[in-house]
Amino acid sequence: MPNCPDWVMHEAYDAEVSSAGYWPGGADEGAFYSYTYPEPPGFRERDLGVPGAAFDAELGEFVLPYRAVRESSDPDGLLLAFLRATFAAGAETGDWPQVAAGGDGRVAAADPEVLS
Repeated sequence: MPNCPDWVMHEAYDAEVSSAGYWPGGADEGAFYSYTYPEPPGFRERDLGVPGAAFDAELGEFVLPYRAVRESSDPDGLLLAFLRATFAAGAETGDWPQVAAGGDGRVAAADPEVLS
């Protein structure tokens, strides 16, 4: 990884990771992305239930085009749903500890206090 020392990569990937961000080069207007490392079995097959979101096998991550967020009647809600759903997909398929289980046993949100 350019401009990233090996020790940073080691610390970042020494355990399970759910990573998300925005990539300006994705789709026609950019895209939000989310991946889990290491990718657990069944992760890429998960139906997130988020309009516009899909797993991109070439990139190895879920993507949500910026256009879908921009055109949504609730852009903040759509993006938050994407982030929560991709975290839950990684946590559930990877058998991570349930950090904030809802009534159905699915991970509802990532609480940094619980994770530390």
